[in-house]
Amino acid sequence: MAKLEKNKNIEAKELVHYLNETRDTLILESEKKINYLYTINKNYGREYDLYVNAKSFKLPLKKLSKGKHVMVAVQSPKRIVFVVHILEDLDQEEKFTQGNSKAVEPIKVEVAENN
Repeated sequence: MAKLEKNKNIEAKELVHYLNETRDTLILESEKKINYLYTINKNYGREYDLYVNAKSFKLPLKKLSKGKHVMVAVQSPKRIVFVVHILEDLDQEEKFTQGNSKAVEPIKVEVAENN
């Protein structure tokens, strides 16, 4: 699960950025081409460094580490900066829910009446 802090600057309004319903994917849309996208994590490392070259893009967040990530979308010459907080380790949660689980039938319970 993630939380998005949008860039509310009037100069950044061309880039529509939001999370999907399950809040595990970042969606970027624009009338202008998005050239490049990169993230900077809390340790100042880059976890994503991508050439996009499209007007829309979906970024799965499950590969990002837990914590704060500064996202930079480049629309030459502009750089639009916003923040995504990863609240839990999405990749680990997926492994847990998709592990060796099996479907089981519910137990049928019969009630006996005592007279």
